[in-house]
Amino acid sequence: MKIAGFDIGGANTDLSVVEFDEKGNIIDIRTDFRYLPMWMKKEELSQTLIELLGSDLDEIDAVGVSMTAELADSYQNKSEGVLDIAGRVTESFNLPVGFVGLNGMLDYHELINTPLDLAAANWIATAPLAAYMSPNCVFIDTGSTTTDIIPVKNGKECARGRTDLERLATGELIYTGTLRTNVATIVDKVPLHGEWVRVASELFAVTADVHLALGNISKEDYTSETPDSSGKTREDSLLRLSRVVCGDLNLLSQEDVLKIAQYLYEKQVAQVAEALKEVTERENLDLVIATGLGMNIIGRKAGKLLGLKVKTMDEILSKDDCVVAPAVGTALLMEEFLKKGLNNWK
Repeated sequence: MKIAGFDIGGANTDLSVVEFDEKGNIIDIRTDFRYLPMWMKKEELSQTLIELLGSDLDEIDAVGVSMTAELADSYQNKSEGVLDIAGRVTESFNLPVGFVGLNGMLDYHELINTPLDLAAANWIATAPLAAYMSPNCVFIDTGSTTTDIIPVKNGKECARGRTDLERLATGELIYTGTLRTNVATIVDKVPLHGEWVRVASELFAVTADVHLALGNISKEDYTSETPDSSGKTREDSLLRLSRVVCGDLNLLSQEDVLKIAQYLYEKQVAQVAEALKEVTERENLDLVIATGLGMNIIGRKAGKLLGLKVKTMDEILSKDDCVVAPAVGTALLMEEFLKKGLNNWK
């Protein structure tokens, strides 16, 4: 049996195709992702899903979906976004389709009455993977745009916040990520030539530029759009970072800009660590399990900064699979959902 798990985000749509044997053991996992800015190109969602599946399209037995794209500003509200996305997915496949909600998996007919249960619930799909590694931990998933910080106790997630709004208040959601975060939202000043220089509140550079300049990510990892629609070389990123203080690479040396990048990096990790400290102390947990694109460069660093024990999810998944962990978890939840409701799907 092959199950496709999709995690449909505002910027990236992730795929995991998980193959199971007759006993439900995992035989193989294939993952992929596509940059799809839903605020501009939501009409391309169905085509993107089909293209991501590729040769697996004729072999999959069911589709599971988690989402965060309902927050995209192409929708007037979250309910509209959930219903539109769920409708597009359902129409794309003549197969059983299930959706990850805050209280478990739902089919399309069930979600129509409670669409908000699906809003930004992809972290629900990652929790069982973290619980498999340790029944008592805090998992931290740093993607391109956001960081989830979710406590797990006795093998079950126990987040205090359920919606994004609530989780922003509880420290369980931080709007900072590996690629798309405007660096001007991380600091208001940077050190330069022995002085503190205020930053320009413009979209001149993003965290992808910081991490590319420092060698934390590769050019291939820089999958989002650049702020200036220019290239993705290290020099391109250094130029964008120089503009954060209204400079350029004639006014500033590369060494100057790298010092700014290092400061921005440290402040981003500290920002995540502050929220991680709130959650771990509140829940009395001291083990962190990191995953996502920023697994090592942000999640692990934040845990180590606090002196916590840290594991990374590549102990049970490949590094590539960790980048799309919610999609993997979604496929696993769909396999369980399919077994429980097998008669209803026939």
